[in-house]
Amino acid sequence: MNIPMEIERKYLIAKLPDNLEQYDYKDIEQGYLNTDPVVRIRRSGEKYTLTYKGSGLMMREEYNLLLNEEAYYHLREKVDGRIIKKRRYLIPYQMGENEYLIELDVFEGDLKPLLLAEVEFETREAANSFVPPDWFGEDVTFSMTYHNSNLSRL
Repeated sequence: MNIPMEIERKYLIAKLPDNLEQYDYKDIEQGYLNTDPVVRIRRSGEKYTLTYKGSGLMMREEYNLLLNEEAYYHLREKVDGRIIKKRRYLIPYQMGENEYLIELDVFEGDLKPLLLAEVEFETREAANSFVPPDWFGEDVTFSMTYHNSNLSRL
């Protein structure tokens, strides 16, 4: 059986990149029904999903199931902790011959002014050899503090 894996690195951002307004973005709202294992609901535009994430920091199982709007709002009432709201910018990044997509999250509400960037990879080797752009700050991939599931409970 092929297990779907999420392989990603996560970084704090000290300073936003120039010309941020030129990039596409999505407004996201998400909450957690459980944090161990992670069971998350998310609304991104008119798309609603339920996600299960296994344990791990840089690599972990991830399953996504589509929800309808009614199911999302029903489950939203059962969320533990805060509802996280953020604007996610989609920034293409070229590193040598490799193209990556930086997902830059600008948090809103009581998590403001937190800025986090995530980059997903096809392999562990690609993740380990990634060189971030100079506007990235500290690599927090291996810190549970900056997982959204933990941020929902702060």
